[in-house]
Amino acid sequence: EKYRPNSLDKVISHSDISKTISRFIGQGRLPHLLFYGPPGTGKTSTILATAKTFYSARELSSMVMEFLFINSSGKFKLVILDEADSMTKDAQNALRRIIEKFTENTRFCLICNYLSKIIPAIQSRCTKFRFPPIAFAQMASRLQDIAANEGYFGVITSSLICSVTLTDEGVKAIYRFTAGDMRKAINLMQSAAMSASSIDESSVYACVAYPSPAEIRSLMDWMLNEPIHSAYTNILATKNLKGIALQDILTELHPLIMKINLPDPMRCDLLIALSDIEHRMSIGSSERLQLSAVVAAFAKAKSSLEALRT
Repeated sequence: EKYRPNSLDKVISHSDISKTISRFIGQGRLPHLLFYGPPGTGKTSTILATAKTFYSARELSSMVMEFLFINSSGKFKLVILDEADSMTKDAQNALRRIIEKFTENTRFCLICNYLSKIIPAIQSRCTKFRFPPIAFAQMASRLQDIAANEGYFGVITSSLICSVTLTDEGVKAIYRFTAGDMRKAINLMQSAAMSASSIDESSVYACVAYPSPAEIRSLMDWMLNEPIHSAYTNILATKNLKGIALQDILTELHPLIMKINLPDPMRCDLLIALSDIEHRMSIGSSERLQLSAVVAAFAKAKSSLEALRT
């Protein structure tokens, strides 16, 4: 909430949406609105900034507290319904009738993640705006601004201020995990700042207990070059030390398998074996047992490759 924009010109992304809404406000013709898109992309921030632009601070408080009463100033009420896609179909049909009844003095803004869960009758009565994930450049700029404003999160410990540095690699790692979700990015950056003196790639991966690219390359190297028992022991030790889930290891192994030099039939066999392991993981199989299967699948691929070369 501390860094939520309080005006439309401070919303870092979706400038086309902000400009369109500003024109609506300037003309005094704000329609019913329907914002949809992934979490953390600025839907709630945009409508709250719109409300703060349209109303004074005193009026805004009145609108929130007394939204059932007609405003004597002539301005219409603004009703914001977040998570509207959680409403049942019956509730949405009832809302449609309310929207029709109070259109003269009330505007509704519905916010949802999935447009398909909103009935067509409501969609047709609203101006729809899609909020895509925030672009990397915009998120990186905002995270750097927040870090600078916080003095790199100057964490106070024993009356001493410990500066925490935010690196470019750290920003890239944060973006990878948050996929354009600004709310999640700020929370992740704060968590990483509390656990390390530098918010870099390794500290971000450690904060979310996810295998880093360097760790995945090491695991791959062990499975391709070490004996089965040694590879299994090393991977299990790393997995337990870092708190890494086998599912995350499997997810990161797939792109590496596509890059290594393997005959296509052998690559397909390896990917099929890993997909079978993922399926067994999904139905509750032991992680240790499935880790053995992963190592065995790579050992089989290695043996087949060596036989092919001889």
